[in-house]
Amino acid sequence: MSMQAKAIIKYLRISPRKMRLVVDTVRRKPVAEALYRLKISNKKAALLVEKAIRSAAANAKVLKMDEERLYVSQIKADGGPVFKRFMSRSMGRADRILKRTSHLTVILEEGKQRMKPYTPLQEREEAEKPKRKLIGRKKKAAGSKAESQ
Repeated sequence: MSMQAKAIIKYLRISPRKMRLVVDTVRRKPVAEALYRLKISNKKAALLVEKAIRSAAANAKVLKMDEERLYVSQIKADGGPVFKRFMSRSMGRADRILKRTSHLTVILEEGKQRMKPYTPLQEREEAEKPKRKLIGRKKKAAGSKAESQ
C-alpha cells in the first residue's frame, strides 16, 4: 500500500449536501488541478475544501512524500451534529430549523508518475479538440435503409 497523507476537519458550519457538490469536482484529481478548480469556484465549501487539501499536502511534505505526484485519492463530507433552532410562526406555532454541520476528510496519495504542472489552458485545449465525426457512418446507414425498401 502506498503512503497516505490525511487531513480531517470537523464541525464545519455547512451542510454535507452542499459540501459534496464541491468535493465531487476534485476527487481523483492531482493536487494542483484540484486547488485550481477550487480557486475558481464561487461556493463557500470551495474555500473549506481548499484549506483541507492544503493541510493534507503539508502533512505529505512532513512525511517526505513527493509533492508533484500527489493526488486526491479519497475525499468525503460526512454529516456532523445538527443544531436545532425554532422560528416562530403565526397563530402561536413554531417551525424547527436544522443547522447542519459537516466533517471533511481528505486523503492524498502518491501517483505512479509525476503530474505535469496543471494549467487551465490544458483543459481548454482538450475541449477545443475536434470531435470525431460520425456523419459519414450515419449517411451510409441511412442510404442502406433506403436501398432495402
